[in-house]
Amino acid sequence: MMQIRKPNAADRAAWGTLYSGYAGFYGVEQTEAMRDRVWNWIHDPAHETEALVAENGGKLVGLAHFRRFARPLSASTGGFLDDLFVDPQARGSGAARALIEALAEEGRARGWSMIRWITADDNARARGLYDKMAVATRWVTDDLKA
Repeated sequence: MMQIRKPNAADRAAWGTLYSGYAGFYGVEQTEAMRDRVWNWIHDPAHETEALVAENGGKLVGLAHFRRFARPLSASTGGFLDDLFVDPQARGSGAARALIEALAEEGRARGWSMIRWITADDNARARGLYDKMAVATRWVTDDLKA
């Protein structure tokens, strides 16, 4: 049975394996020190980054990292889903949908006006789910190195 919850200290190794898989999926080099930093963020109440994990049959099969963000134009607060990853062996299990639904529930409880995320335009499998759950926007994302 799929359970969505916040990660705990005992989840570190399994979470790290999932997060490494996520980085690999997007071709991003990631070190153990980088994973340690993110792990510490999600357990630091003063840091904006939070996490949910999907557990199925006692095994972590997915993760979601998220944070709140201000929406000045609408004078509201939203939630931003930074990272969503499901172990390839668990794809099709409903873990991704369950993580997004749990985040939406969390957002409603916090009074967020919406949940937003981005994904690669060629990530067809994820787009198939996202198009059923959310509305694709017309906005283009740009990155400027600081």
